Amino acid sequence: MSKIIPPLFITQTEEALDTGYDPKVARGLLQFVKPYAGQMLLALFFMILVSAASVLGPYFVKLAIDNGVTPKDPVALKKIVLAFLAVSVVQLGVNYLRVRIMSRVGQHVLYDVRTAMFNHLQKLSLGFYNRYSVGRVITRVINDVGTLREFITWAVLAIVRNALGIIGTMIAMLSLNFKLSLLTFAVMPLMIWATLAFRQTARQSYRKVRAAVSWANSTLAENINGVRVVQAFSRQEYNYLNFQNYINRYFYETSLDAVKVASVYTPVVDVLGAVASAMVVYVGGTAVLGESITPGVLIAFVLYVDRFFEPIRDLSRRFDTLQSTMAGGERILDLLNTEVEVQDAENAEEMGTIIGGVRFENVSFHYSDDPTLVLDQINLDVDAGETVAFVGETGAGKTTIVKLLTRFHDPTDGCLRVDGVDLRTVTQQSLRRQMGMVLQDSFLFNGSVKENILFGRLDASDEDVIAAAQAVGAHDFIVRLRNGYETSVEEGGVLLSVGQRQLISFARALLADPRILILDEATSSVDIQTEQIIQAALMKLLKGRTSFVIAHRLSTITSADRIVVIHDGKIVEQGRHVDLLAKQGMYYDLYKTGFQE
Repeated sequence: MSKIIPPLFITQTEEALDTGYDPKVARGLLQFVKPYAGQMLLALFFMILVSAASVLGPYFVKLAIDNGVTPKDPVALKKIVLAFLAVSVVQLGVNYLRVRIMSRVGQHVLYDVRTAMFNHLQKLSLGFYNRYSVGRVITRVINDVGTLREFITWAVLAIVRNALGIIGTMIAMLSLNFKLSLLTFAVMPLMIWATLAFRQTARQSYRKVRAAVSWANSTLAENINGVRVVQAFSRQEYNYLNFQNYINRYFYETSLDAVKVASVYTPVVDVLGAVASAMVVYVGGTAVLGESITPGVLIAFVLYVDRFFEPIRDLSRRFDTLQSTMAGGERILDLLNTEVEVQDAENAEEMGTIIGGVRFENVSFHYSDDPTLVLDQINLDVDAGETVAFVGETGAGKTTIVKLLTRFHDPTDGCLRVDGVDLRTVTQQSLRRQMGMVLQDSFLFNGSVKENILFGRLDASDEDVIAAAQAVGAHDFIVRLRNGYETSVEEGGVLLSVGQRQLISFARALLADPRILILDEATSSVDIQTEQIIQAALMKLLKGRTSFVIAHRLSTITSADRIVVIHDGKIVEQGRHVDLLAKQGMYYDLYKTGFQE
């Protein structure tokens, strides 16, 4: 079978993050570890004790043979064995404390990083979410942070333990016999060469495995999210064969390649260790026969040879964990360092009670990564309590206007005022707290119907919730649900119809009692019967509020106090429905082609 190549963007992404140890990333991650430096130092102290106890093991064997077995002294042998057991018990207890401390530190760091990331995600402007998919963001918060915890909890101390083990073993070997130590160290150049070769090859293999995982996860998410479309077009068999023969097989092949690399390195290290042991046994055995060293020294040395090579093997295995941590850390820091585009001014004040007057003064806007103007010199003066409907072709800039009003973006030129106050001089929270928005795709959170209606006003009573639902015509269908207002809607409100979700969104907006209301295609996804219910609700919802309505249905906009026609980011017409029809301009053309019912 021919080799399968994953999509280019996946391999390029993995290669970009396949940088090995990065001191900048390490320094950035240290900010989350610093609060627990004392605990880590205590764990390090325990690690030194554990490593020392581990190094003493072969030396106790040497003492038992030379001072107990050879001279046939059972008392001395008993004392040595008891001392060895005592050291082992201490090692067990200290190791338990060390693992417990580092596990707690790892969980604390995990908690702090995820909390910091969630807090930052809440502050990031909509421009960020326009550029990054939800899947990528969730992967950073869950998977990348999990990799960081794994490294801090286990890999860091494993690396320290291995380093201390190598140093301690070398000191013990040199103190026992210098000549045998040199024999053992003679294979080190070969060991270093094998380790470097393995690291380079393993790095490439594991990069391909990560690319395969990304590709498989992407395909799985796409097929699961689009399962209704897949089944509607009977694509199950085709998708299955594509996944089996193309995606999953690439995952299988890359994983096998990585296993092959790992399967070569371990035997090489074992052979080099065996060569070192053989030389030690031969030369040391000759020395024992010549009575220049004791049998205990030879046996202890053979044990030390194995202790010497095991940390080297483990350090090489930890390389991939280090590399994954650097890649994950880079993504974490990249997210945390993402600038919040819309920020409150240092001297921003609380927005007072909004009356409702809105004024756009020469407002222009373009996105930070695209100089093309989305809005161009918008001038609009809206009186308090007035209902303004925006109409125009798709992409004309209607939604961008209301995004500027809610400060999801700031104008790149001009000024936007509410009750004469420049929105950039007040806090976003105090402004949005007095605004309500109902979108085309109403989003409900996992929870009960009541909790979703309460979303914008948590202190409202049950009577207030029911009154809001009755006002928008949602009460009748809610009480018919299995548990009424306590019925769980599940994530996204999947248990409800589109119209039911929209009615709950209207109830949520009404309960919040906003001074400025924004309806962005709020009735375009509902059927005619539901729209009739909503139209009745709108009369109550719009009354006494400054309202901005974006709609494609004539019934939603004909009763507006003013209709504003947007074309290519500019206002080309505005007036009442009848007056604009009489002009027979762009609104008249839109009405004839798209708005007629």
